[in-house]
Amino acid sequence: MVKKSLFIFALAILTALCFSGEAIPAEGEAKIPAGEKYIALTFDDGPRRGTTDRLLDGLKEREASATFFLIGRQIEGNEDLVSRMAAEGHQVGNHTWNHQRLEGTTSAVVAQEVARTEAVLEELLGGGEYWLRPPYGQVTAGTEASFGVPMVKWSVDPRDWESRNTEKVTQAILDYAEPNSIILLHDIYPTSVDAALKVVDALQEEGYWFVTVEELLWLNGLQPEAGKMYKTGNG
Repeated sequence: MVKKSLFIFALAILTALCFSGEAIPAEGEAKIPAGEKYIALTFDDGPRRGTTDRLLDGLKEREASATFFLIGRQIEGNEDLVSRMAAEGHQVGNHTWNHQRLEGTTSAVVAQEVARTEAVLEELLGGGEYWLRPPYGQVTAGTEASFGVPMVKWSVDPRDWESRNTEKVTQAILDYAEPNSIILLHDIYPTSVDAALKVVDALQEEGYWFVTVEELLWLNGLQPEAGKMYKTGNG
């Protein structure tokens, strides 16, 4: 697959540069290859037929990877879309079963919301680590370690759910996107799908590579930790 071949090539560049001393420092001690710019598109609340499938078509055409945080109850009837995400190299994650707020919620409800979606993903895609994006980006302070997987927030939020305006969402992202950004979008809105593809086109012209969140951390030399919330590729 061309996209994966390009990414393997990028990783080879990273390895060579890190060992040759030609990498440049990112925030903290992480390093990225000189001249390379990486960014992660993330999508919440799907899958939804008619929008998610069109997004996958567009990402495949552009050889861009993304990360999808899925609501468990949305998976039934859309199993083929979830399988396609994984098959085409995207990262698949957990966004609870009912889009339940996890901050201030009882531990029993939290456990059920997360475990139920994880079980469906494991049955469909096989065992693995399905990273968590808590709805609204928050969990109860002090409970982070109980989740057992890395958690992902974001650094760029265009509030696409609010405006549902392709041009506004596109510009909001382009105004704030920078190397190692994690961008929040929702693949349940046609306007968000249109904006995402416009952003990919624009930023690829500027030399950006679109990678999964897991790849973004790896490219910055970070070993993902269970219970830690990541907002950018720098941590």
